[in-house]
Amino acid sequence: MLDLAWYSAKLFLKGKLFRNPGYFYRQLTFGVLMGLLLLVGLGETGLNLAVVIVISSLVTGMAMPFLLKDVKMQ
Repeated sequence: MLDLAWYSAKLFLKGKLFRNPGYFYRQLTFGVLMGLLLLVGLGETGLNLAVVIVISSLVTGMAMPFLLKDVKMQ
């Protein structure tokens, strides 16, 4: 299991893990920005910071599989 993770990490750092790395980075950036905007937006409402972080993390975590569903590995 550790060998698989090490091999994947080496391919990722070489830029050879994904068929279309631009698509992966674009979708990842969109998800991160969505989570950040949600965090800042909810933070401005005056809610407790812990609640804001939990809600933002849950929504971002649920959105990532949908954003990255078409990522193809080599």
